Amino acid sequence: MQKSEARAIYHDLLLAREFEQAAAEAYTQGKIGGFLHLYPGEEAVAIGTLHAADAGDYVVSTYREHVHALVRGISPRAVMAELFGKATGCSRGYGGSMHLFDRERRFLGGYAIVGETFTVAIGVGYWIAMNEGRDAVLCYFGDGAANQGTFHESLNMAALWKLPVLFICENNHYQIGTEIHRHTAVPEIHRHGVAYGIPGRKVDGMDVLAVLEATREALRLIRDGAGPQLLECETYRYRGHSMADAGAYRSALEVAELAARDPVRQFEKIACGNGWLKTEECEALARQVREEVEDAVRFADESPEPERLDEGVHAEPFHLYGEARS
Repeated sequence: MQKSEARAIYHDLLLAREFEQAAAEAYTQGKIGGFLHLYPGEEAVAIGTLHAADAGDYVVSTYREHVHALVRGISPRAVMAELFGKATGCSRGYGGSMHLFDRERRFLGGYAIVGETFTVAIGVGYWIAMNEGRDAVLCYFGDGAANQGTFHESLNMAALWKLPVLFICENNHYQIGTEIHRHTAVPEIHRHGVAYGIPGRKVDGMDVLAVLEATREALRLIRDGAGPQLLECETYRYRGHSMADAGAYRSALEVAELAARDPVRQFEKIACGNGWLKTEECEALARQVREEVEDAVRFADESPEPERLDEGVHAEPFHLYGEARS
């Protein structure tokens, strides 16, 4: 691995962890309203997959999407301001935590409805296929969404039309508070594509390098015309489902065992051990990231709120056969 790539990955791992911790603090201070679903523990999935993607690829994520947005290139200022409900946010303060969006970066949103990402992704994939493009769609979903009807309908359509979609399961083992073996008859999500002829692969979702390699291979197959692929990243969230969830259904021993596999510290150890990064470089990056996040919080705090809540709600009138319609 090149030093520059290792540095970029480590920066994003640090940014992901620091940003989410700052968001949690802001939530407890009442600066963020509604629900807030955080990502600590799962960083290797978003960072590994998105570092393997091209700039022209499309991203469709779930409501736990802050890190995906940051890695895709949306500024920490714009993401934090959106969480604060401010006009300077990436969705102009109207979306909040679960609805980040950036058309320029082909980040087509976080979606609050479980299983909604599938239908959006295959719609975009169909458009790419119709235009004979080389781009792909990265479609994220949690293990709980694998039981939604949209999952199976979308897999069928994607396989039938050989759509360029990479389905990425962020399997953190819990559908809110229900462990996977209690809500899914076949808990190996990567096997669910078999009925539709979609190849599936399982990877250690706590290992950013493993995720990076698996995603590169899956995207290569998609671009070579092999059709959709399914990647299951087995990971873990250190916090509850949302800030409203204390996570009491998990034992302290379980959390401690998974905390020992912290993807941020795991990569730091590998990067320093292989000479990609030096200890002083890691420390400098950590300081840089803290400053980035502190700046984002200040920016969000000082930004104005939206002036009109009805702006962007209704489409502009258009003319059909000479008649104005609304």
